[in-house]
Amino acid sequence: MSATESGGTAPAAAAPDPVPGVRTYRGAEITVSFEAALCRHAAECVGGLPQVFDPGRRPWITPDAADADRVADIVGRCPSGALRYRLTDGEVDDTPKPRGPAASAVDRPGAAEAD
Repeated sequence: MSATESGGTAPAAAAPDPVPGVRTYRGAEITVSFEAALCRHAAECVGGLPQVFDPGRRPWITPDAADADRVADIVGRCPSGALRYRLTDGEVDDTPKPRGPAASAVDRPGAAEAD
């Protein structure tokens, strides 16, 4: 969380979006970007760090709500590539991720079993 003028804390705000369709959420040590068009709702983020990723809250991503390395780990689990990160030390999430319909949670091995 960032400090406010009154000495309290405020949630991280969504930063201006340099790429259309990609929202950016800046924290003190990590910036998380989210591309909604790629999201397949596998919920790896919400289940992994609900204090950071909460779709019922605005902004729904608050990078400072957990350790930056833990946030990076959870972002790395995103099977669709909708989530990416950049640490303030320059480390970038460069893990290749599937794109498009093949990245659907339903299409992941083990996600559903045939009758």
